Amino acid sequence: MATTGTARRTGRIAGIGGGLVGYLVFVEFTSGVLQGYYIPLLTDIARYLGVNDADVNWLEAAQLMLSAIAVPVLAKLGDLHGHRRVLLWSAVATALATVALAFATSFPVFLVAWALQGLYVVWLPLQVALIWDRSRRTPGAAGQTRRATGLIVAALQAGAIAGALGGGQIGQSLGDHLWLVLVLPAVLVVGVCLVVAFRVPESEDRTGGTVDATGVALLSVILLVITGGLSFVRLNEGALWPWAVAAVGILLVVPFVAYELRQDDPLVDFRVLRSPAMWPVQLTAGLFGVSVLGAQGPLSTYARTDPAVYGYGLGLSTSEVSVVIGAYVISMLVGASQFSRVSRRTTPRSTLIGAATLTGTGYLLLVPFHDTLAQMLSCIAIAGLGSGALVAALPAAAAAAAPVGRTAVATGLTNTTKVIGGSFASAAFAIALASNVPLLADGSAGTAGSLSGYITVWVICGTTALLAALALLVVPKLAFSDPAVPETAEESRA
Repeated sequence: MATTGTARRTGRIAGIGGGLVGYLVFVEFTSGVLQGYYIPLLTDIARYLGVNDADVNWLEAAQLMLSAIAVPVLAKLGDLHGHRRVLLWSAVATALATVALAFATSFPVFLVAWALQGLYVVWLPLQVALIWDRSRRTPGAAGQTRRATGLIVAALQAGAIAGALGGGQIGQSLGDHLWLVLVLPAVLVVGVCLVVAFRVPESEDRTGGTVDATGVALLSVILLVITGGLSFVRLNEGALWPWAVAAVGILLVVPFVAYELRQDDPLVDFRVLRSPAMWPVQLTAGLFGVSVLGAQGPLSTYARTDPAVYGYGLGLSTSEVSVVIGAYVISMLVGASQFSRVSRRTTPRSTLIGAATLTGTGYLLLVPFHDTLAQMLSCIAIAGLGSGALVAALPAAAAAAAPVGRTAVATGLTNTTKVIGGSFASAAFAIALASNVPLLADGSAGTAGSLSGYITVWVICGTTALLAALALLVVPKLAFSDPAVPETAEESRA
């Protein structure tokens, strides 16, 4: 009897992990490739499109802004019509955008394609919802979801490693044919479309309601006004009116929240956010997005900056930068793969606090230690450990805290707040890096970002991560944990 009970529990976990999650591992691996592949190539892309290093951040800002709008809409559609169906169509759109990137020859066209490619950010919350749908009827559902989420997030980080190393090496080898370098990721995304279409089962739970179109419009206006104001700051240095535009966008959040609270089926359910276990998670996701999404471009371009010309930077080649990014993502992989184990020995809440603290410490250490490759690798490894744990922990924590029928909305909201934080950070970082740029020896303006701008980036990333750790202190100690279930005599003998 004991053996049968143990086998039943093991078979249940294996069925979830080896069936559905086995296919989702490939999906999230491809997502990781997309996130890592282009980072070593950013300086090459900037030169190809005829823009400066600081302008690369506008690519991330546009992609994250669109993602912030799309994720809550697609997550809601997943809860309404099926998470697999929405996952498939978002994969098709991502594949088309990835192909378009390869053939774009101007910055505006590349910007639009890059933004549309960002629809892959909804993959993770939809996959967590699919996993939760399979496991929530079994004992220990929160723990199973954490373990499965850790597995697919580990695949994401592995994909980011492969993407960073592959992008750097392929970019170095085929640098004269950048279009070919850029088209290769599309092969994997097409594979995702096929896997989701023919191997991923549909979720069973459905909720009633409709998509809040007015809420979508209001959120779009807010993001456009804030990001537009920040872009005007970049184009009109010293003027005050662009800052006023951005401030108006921030003030528009007030009527947006008031409108959403009056809706029976809102785009962003702020009533869910009132939970003492939920709002700190969402706030953490927003603050975490500043570093995990906004700092990728600056890390890459700083490593490519030639110290012989500017007096700072590491002067690495495309292939060498891929090794740096790979090391960072390897540390994220370690953090993502260990968060479930650490959570079992402590609590999920303590793990989240520790992860945010590690992330903040790593970025703040870059302020004094950025002169050598060894210093930079050490700092980003510390930040990567914390970041990897947070990437894995936040969606699972939101799923555990969400009410029935709101899983995708809650997990999608972590991505929404994360990408909003990253979008605003990318725009702000573009402004910081474009200020105080040193002149070259011949008196002409350089293409690199300023050292003061890079230091500003690292300070902001470190500070926001530490603020997230403080916010998590108010979460109930046993939040996100499975309720204690007394062992039966049979389980004790097993």
